[in-house]
Amino acid sequence: MANVAKVITIIGQSPDGFAEAAQAAVQEASRTLRGITGADVISMSAEVEGDRITMFRTTVNIAFAIER
Repeated sequence: MANVAKVITIIGQSPDGFAEAAQAAVQEASRTLRGITGADVISMSAEVEGDRITMFRTTVNIAFAIER
């Protein structure tokens, strides 16, 4: 039987950078999901105030194993 995974999309944010925003998404997902097997950053965006980026955001697809 083939292994099957489910994918959800979550948005992470951090004032420190895109990598940190992606990590925040994975950490938040891991609070309620078991068996996370991958994360795919779909897009990146940022909030800007004045001439500075104040918040980095990543939209991340999180893959996890389906338990039976």
